[in-house]
Amino acid sequence: MAIPKMQNLLKERKYPFIFLLFLLLILVTLFLISNSQSPFYIIPSTDLSTTQSQQKPPPSSDNNTTASARPPPQNQEVLLNDTGDVEWNSTDLSTKSQQKPLPSDDNTFSASPPPTPIIISTPPQNQVVTGGPDEDFEWNVCELSEAADYIPCLDNYKAIKALKSRRYMEHRERHCPQPSPRCLVPLPEGYKIPVPWPKSRDMIWYSNVPHPKLVEYKKDQHWVLKSDDYLVFPGGGTQFKDGVGHYIESIEKTLPIIEWGKHTRVILDVGCGVASFGGYLLDKDVITMSFAPKDEHEAQIQFALERGIPATLSVIGTQRLTFPDNSYDLIHCARCRVHWDADGGKPLLELNRILRPGGYFIWSATPVYRDDERDQNVWKAMVALTEAICWKVVKKTFFNSAGIGLVIYQKPVSSSCYDNRKENNPPLCDQNSRPNNSWYVPLDSCLRALPVTGNGDVYNWPAPWPDRLKSKPGTLSSEADAEEMFNQDTKHWSALVQDVYLGGLAINWSRVRNVMDMNAGYGGFAAALIDLPLWVINVVPNHGPDTLSVIFDRGLIGLYHDWCESLNTYPRTYDLLHSSFLFRNLTQRCDIIDVLVEVDRVLRPGGILLVQDTIEMITKVRSILETLHWSTTVQQEQFLVGEKGFWRPDKRIKV
Repeated sequence: MAIPKMQNLLKERKYPFIFLLFLLLILVTLFLISNSQSPFYIIPSTDLSTTQSQQKPPPSSDNNTTASARPPPQNQEVLLNDTGDVEWNSTDLSTKSQQKPLPSDDNTFSASPPPTPIIISTPPQNQVVTGGPDEDFEWNVCELSEAADYIPCLDNYKAIKALKSRRYMEHRERHCPQPSPRCLVPLPEGYKIPVPWPKSRDMIWYSNVPHPKLVEYKKDQHWVLKSDDYLVFPGGGTQFKDGVGHYIESIEKTLPIIEWGKHTRVILDVGCGVASFGGYLLDKDVITMSFAPKDEHEAQIQFALERGIPATLSVIGTQRLTFPDNSYDLIHCARCRVHWDADGGKPLLELNRILRPGGYFIWSATPVYRDDERDQNVWKAMVALTEAICWKVVKKTFFNSAGIGLVIYQKPVSSSCYDNRKENNPPLCDQNSRPNNSWYVPLDSCLRALPVTGNGDVYNWPAPWPDRLKSKPGTLSSEADAEEMFNQDTKHWSALVQDVYLGGLAINWSRVRNVMDMNAGYGGFAAALIDLPLWVINVVPNHGPDTLSVIFDRGLIGLYHDWCESLNTYPRTYDLLHSSFLFRNLTQRCDIIDVLVEVDRVLRPGGILLVQDTIEMITKVRSILETLHWSTTVQQEQFLVGEKGFWRPDKRIKV
């Protein structure tokens, strides 16, 4: 009956009716197909905290905790079946950008086959970027003195000139320009792809960091030497007269309980120079956050990062360091030029805040072993201050061969000593003050009470490394499901990295050394990459859940940051930036264009940005990266991967 009726309709030329009928059939078919597939399975990593945030986290995506570690078949897509197992689909993924395949930010997966990857073609030069309905502009190169090393929040000369005081290093602290300049940092002339690790620990391209001042200034101490086209780092230092390797061994012989890479895993090196101390400790499974200000020791932190050694720009001035309370196992200072007793002892009180209970402070400086009046006055002030905060001297020694000495202090494990002091100076801090609050917060002039366990016992040191990476962190929430959430998160990231990132995306991991997780959650991404020859700095956004203490408890490093501002690092210092559902939250407070300008500044040419977010946000991010001449690919309508190139615009703008 249907065929005669259709013939009648044709004879009567009722074409509009026929067209609507066919359209209806197509829509019904598409509806049935879409409902036959599983929905996207998305869990933002920033929602993985319990009491670290007021929001309760969703369940982990890794319901099935066993994942095959076998290499995936070539050109196959990662899927999740109904039970959460990793599967492989024979969808051909060989159609990529004309450049080498790029990594995907697969925090979570789509359970349905992905659409064909969207390839972004290279746009014409000086293409206009639209940041909003009423905002058009062209890309320009930043024009200012030493533009290739421009750090917006540390090079705001107008704000620095207006400072009323520089007594406490105020001019080395953050002074972010408003609005943030929307210009691109130029490349140094002759810039090359960096020397790969581990060779980079000992030598880097001079053209990438063309700063000769330290070569001349520290030539007798063997910090850095110039050899043809390279800068060479022989492992010397002001206090490393027998070499940094010998110095590290001497410390462990002096105090064997330190046990590099077991008991002692996470270190802060204050006033680190070119970070050779932290670089050599990497061989002992010790991760060191090296820091120093951007000062007359030209580009020392830039040298460190170019070498592939963790480092950041910071200063102990008037504000807290961007680390949580009780986080570092050991803090080291070798002639770091910090006046610990200045301003009522606030600099040392800041070290006390971030040093783990029972942790050690190693001070290698002339007041420890010289007898002249100036050094002895400094030593007496240090004795009085350390006794007032209940630090005890566990070792004081002199190394005859090197002609230097050091003292090792230990922080107490309980607050009982604070209560038994003859004088309540410095006083105990208000117990209602927010813990870990360190973003633009003034230095304390008080002592924080030391943490206790849920049973009221004294503080417990983390498990020996590497067990502490997967052990329950001491600062994890005490809520009933917190430990289960943490374990699920760890297993989720382990399965994803092993089965996808390392085996299924054709990433050239040999080119990746310096990695940043822009919203790190519990640090699961970094933990899953622990066996690769790279390091990850875990950034916890200061407007999100506070999980940074958990990250340090695991034996990883990180810091707080607000991505609406510029980061305290030099340009071209990271190989890979990773983000999961960060950008959609940032747009509530700042323009995504400003965030991506900072991403472009921080990444090296050839560096990779991995983003997982909503398709609306991915579309906006992609359109901006396109104008920057990045090679980009979108997969499964939720993953954006992009590689930065060498392109810089012709036009310049003064900053």
